[in-house]
Amino acid sequence: MQGWLVFINFAAMKAFVVSLLAFACLCSCGRKPAGKPVFTVETMNKITPVKDQGRSPLCWVYAMLAVIESDRLMQGDSVNLSPAYTARRILEREAGRSYLSGGQVPVDATGVAPDLLDALEEYGAMPYDSYRSDCNYNVLCRRLERLAQEAAVHRIGLTRLRSRVADMLDTAVNPLPRRVWMYGAEYTVREFAHSVCLPGDYVAMTSYTHEPFNEYVPLDVPANRRGHKFLNVPLDTLVSRVADALRSGRSVCWEGDITGDGFSFESGTADLASPGARVTQAVRQRAFERLEVTDDHCMSIIGLARDASGGRWFICKNSWGTGNPYGGLMYMSEPYFRLNTVAVVMKH
Repeated sequence: MQGWLVFINFAAMKAFVVSLLAFACLCSCGRKPAGKPVFTVETMNKITPVKDQGRSPLCWVYAMLAVIESDRLMQGDSVNLSPAYTARRILEREAGRSYLSGGQVPVDATGVAPDLLDALEEYGAMPYDSYRSDCNYNVLCRRLERLAQEAAVHRIGLTRLRSRVADMLDTAVNPLPRRVWMYGAEYTVREFAHSVCLPGDYVAMTSYTHEPFNEYVPLDVPANRRGHKFLNVPLDTLVSRVADALRSGRSVCWEGDITGDGFSFESGTADLASPGARVTQAVRQRAFERLEVTDDHCMSIIGLARDASGGRWFICKNSWGTGNPYGGLMYMSEPYFRLNTVAVVMKH
């Protein structure tokens, strides 16, 4: 009996070794488990390092600044802009707004890409290395809201409120530097902003049939609190304008929906559940009116790529750090873009 057991064990071991050798042979021939999708880059603009917005609703700040940075790099300039500076100025405004409402209006840091362009004109800009922070902006908004509510109860006035807000922001974000230096030259914050972006440089576009085409129309999404108007164009025109901009070295700020199953930062791709699905203007409109698509994230589109089947993908720079297969970049399929894009902003 023992001899038979030894024989059986030896046979089982031999079979196991043969299986291992067969698996090794398959791997050596290139038949490995599927990895990340392979894309062929058609065109890709220069970019600054991928940033991380952390715990904040400031994707629209990061994305639009990334577009401006990329456009300047493609023109031979070198600039890296501070999201923290813009965030601070916006929160100062929001705290004052909350106070004047008697503490009824919340401190809200959401926005759309044109809000960033307004902020550059109103408050200027700073280089990234001059003003940085990793604070939790969601918590900071709640703290500022409570401060505004308490100040409203005691009716302390805007001057005293602004002083208290500045103290809180100095502690939570960072004190503001006294000067802006770039390449050995001193700038005011507005001079620095105008050196990288002038009013009217960018156009905002959308594509929906409930508003007339080829006119500037209000974008009916919650984040558009300041009522910016967007040039409404047919969907095919929107797609071709974005592709043409990228081929000419201009990056594009993308605003759209990422709540569907097809968006995965972990895999670095955004695609529809049914790849290759045909998304028409009517399909897109129906999804918007059924509240299946909304404006809940912003990224910068920096290039074009093709997959193994020749399908077109948009290369996006996200603001969630570098922890995915493409170092923080995302590949968005054209069908996903056609369905889930709410608006884009690009240079004229």
